[in-house]
Amino acid sequence: MSAVEVPVEVAVRGSAQLGEGPTWDAAGGRLIWVDILGSRVHTYDPDGGRRTVMATEQHVGAAKPRAGGGLVVNLRDGVGSYSPEGAFTWLHREPVAGRRGNDAAVSPDGALWAGSMAYDETPGAGNLIRVAPDGSSVATVLDDVTVSNGTGWSPDGALMYYVDTPTRRIDVFDVDGERVGERRELTTIEEGAGFPDGLTVDAEGCIWVALWDGAALRRYTPSGALDRVVPLPVQRPTACAFGGRDLTDLYVSTARVGLRAPSPLAGSLLVLPEAGQGLPQTPFG
Repeated sequence: MSAVEVPVEVAVRGSAQLGEGPTWDAAGGRLIWVDILGSRVHTYDPDGGRRTVMATEQHVGAAKPRAGGGLVVNLRDGVGSYSPEGAFTWLHREPVAGRRGNDAAVSPDGALWAGSMAYDETPGAGNLIRVAPDGSSVATVLDDVTVSNGTGWSPDGALMYYVDTPTRRIDVFDVDGERVGERRELTTIEEGAGFPDGLTVDAEGCIWVALWDGAALRRYTPSGALDRVVPLPVQRPTACAFGGRDLTDLYVSTARVGLRAPSPLAGSLLVLPEAGQGLPQTPFG
């Protein structure tokens, strides 16, 4: 599969240590993403250019819009919620020494699927949990996870895609609400091409995944066939999401942590205009 030349632009120039988790907030007309190690939640309105930055009291692995306004966040010690006015409430607090929240995603039914990992990436020290849409219950979906990352659903909601980064795989599950079927491999990223990180699913059911240390995005078909490779001007893209008024622009978060000589754009939010057609994202709740 040859590389596809796609225009890559800078949406927000920045220096995030570990930019992650871009998410389009349709109600707010803005993109939300985080700097995990900077404990910051960023927003960007591509139409008006308005930006905001909110500090969190802990490292923040993910921030997603809530139905009715506000945010749900995956923090070091668990999952919390910010009201539209900024008041914070814990939904699930489970502090574990040396562990933090990482990537998260909202399923079509409005539940939050939130992953965790050890700071030192101890194998099997993380997990994946599901927080019910009303926050009333929490269930562990997967144990023995090392770096819980990209999670997304097929257009009909019947399949869930998932990445535990060190495995180099994108896995797939049959899902029905909170019920999850047998885990199976969709595809494996070959040695030397980077590690799969965050992902998103487009309207054709294809899976876009950011390759940490791979300086690229890849698009896979629902059967697991490699369909497209898009080179990027950064070594460590972390995640991607469609956004904009028509969900046709593909936003990419990036990181500079651990790089001896990061590129000038490492830590910025990139965008690939008119890269495809995204799916509407359900808010939490």
